[in-house]
Amino acid sequence: MTSFETSDAGLQGDFGLLSPVSASPEVAALTGDRAVLAAILRVEAAWAAVLDEAGLVPAGSAAVVAEAADAGRYDLAGIAVRAQGGANPVIPLLADLRAQVKALDTAGIGAVRAVHTSLTSQDVLDSALMLLARDAIRRLLGELTATSAALSGLAEQHAETLCVGRSLTQHSLPFTFGLKAAQWFAGLAAAGRRLETLELPVQTGGAAGTLAAGTVLTAGSSVTPFDLSDRLAAGLGLAPVPAPWHTNRLAVTALGDGLAAVTDAAGKIAVDVLFLSRPEVAEVAEPRAAGRGGSSAMPQKQNPVLSVLIRSAALQAPGQAAQLHLAAANFNDERPDGAWHSEWPALRQLLRLALGAAGQLRELTEGLRVFPDAMRRNLDLAGPLLLSEAVTAALAPLLPGNGAGKNGADGKQRLQAVVDQTLQAPAREQAATYRRLLRAAVPPEQLSDARLEELLDPANYLGQAAEISRRLLAAYPEYARAAAGTADAPPTPDLNGAFRG
Repeated sequence: MTSFETSDAGLQGDFGLLSPVSASPEVAALTGDRAVLAAILRVEAAWAAVLDEAGLVPAGSAAVVAEAADAGRYDLAGIAVRAQGGANPVIPLLADLRAQVKALDTAGIGAVRAVHTSLTSQDVLDSALMLLARDAIRRLLGELTATSAALSGLAEQHAETLCVGRSLTQHSLPFTFGLKAAQWFAGLAAAGRRLETLELPVQTGGAAGTLAAGTVLTAGSSVTPFDLSDRLAAGLGLAPVPAPWHTNRLAVTALGDGLAAVTDAAGKIAVDVLFLSRPEVAEVAEPRAAGRGGSSAMPQKQNPVLSVLIRSAALQAPGQAAQLHLAAANFNDERPDGAWHSEWPALRQLLRLALGAAGQLRELTEGLRVFPDAMRRNLDLAGPLLLSEAVTAALAPLLPGNGAGKNGADGKQRLQAVVDQTLQAPAREQAATYRRLLRAAVPPEQLSDARLEELLDPANYLGQAAEISRRLLAAYPEYARAAAGTADAPPTPDLNGAFRG
């Protein structure tokens, strides 16, 4: 074989060596070239069935086309190379499909007339990519349902587990790990709900989006081109449309944005876990698995590779979504010269990234190891200074001084001075220094020792953390219910293309 010859194995050599986040048989089966080819053939077979049922092609044509629409019959690598001749894979595939139909039409009914009649390449490829997305999103929603269940479980289990909140990399206020998990849950559940609302439309506009060929095809018939489009949508499980959308790419950009929202939410979780699993923090750790997390040079390392891979997807996805918007904004004329073509790899890569990240995230959250003792240790690093906001709110009115009035403005200044003075002390002495200076600033008759200790207990300054967590879980019951053992099956699309659980 020369360097210019191809084989199916040769062009199927992209197994994700440089994209480990999506290198899985499941992702490949849903988004690989073979899946794209199969989706195109499904559209052609479904269209032949619509025409056959409407009596617009020889009776029995649909069965012949359906038999010919077996992806295993086709040289995928050859089609990929030949696609350069027409700038899309539908054109060479149609030539092969017609040849297969003719060979299988042993009764000589002229079934080839049902292949692609009144359609154009964009109709088929747009519809096929919507099919590809539908199947991928079905799997994606299943992963998100399971992951959200794990997160809601963590939120409930650790509702009272104290940790430190961080702002601009610094300790801010007492927090709970339950609230952190609930916020993770809410981000992912919101992204899942967004996917559920997507409509994945069918496309049947014809050569220039006017349905001209369809109008000729249905002349004298009781059906219209719009009827045929609706029937195709029903047959494929895609959303019907009022009119062709050849140059209106909102369906594509909305899909891309929905997928990017998933990787955004997953990335937030991953970046938090990456920080919290640092040895000097050590508040959580990824689940262990044989052969995972090792280093090529340092035998002692246990790298948080699940989070690394998820974050890699989150860093890539926005660029792919932006490519879809760039293409949509440059869809010139009634068929663009390159913008449409640039959608295909971007959309498929988004599907791969979202699917890959979701699988890694499920494993991460279902096996996440949580260390409350380390959380308390880190919370205590700042000592009672962490409660300075609570202390100021409670004590400033007791230190009016100089006629500061009810708002305690002067008292706030004096308490800020206490904080500033405390920060001058060595770190190991700051806790004792803060208590001593507060005790000196407020007489015991105004503030008892017991009340002072209450103010300096981080468990007493959590605001509405528990209620916020409860509200977040309650806002997405379809994603939280699995934590209580009442999970439904993963959501699946209905015939109008909207995903609902």
